[in-house]
Amino acid sequence: MSINFTIDPYTDGQKVEVTFFDLNGSVVLKRKVNAVFDINQVYDETATLERVSEVALGVAVKLDLGVLTPTIETPTEESDGLSSSSQSIEP
Repeated sequence: MSINFTIDPYTDGQKVEVTFFDLNGSVVLKRKVNAVFDINQVYDETATLERVSEVALGVAVKLDLGVLTPTIETPTEESDGLSSSSQSIEP
């Protein structure tokens, strides 16, 4: 299964909210993922994107194995464009 995702803009704390989508744009999972910080404890957007990409690979495998059950939601125009990053991942 191919997985797309969006990362909500980082505000503060240790995590970012991530929404995982299937190829049809239906939400299959929402979860928080640990953000990545540089040596000065400043949020690192590039490293966080890499981390979320790794998590997305695991989500795709777990969905294929039936370990995770998708929560299907149809995307709305409101949710489109609110994310700071998005990517497509295929295991």
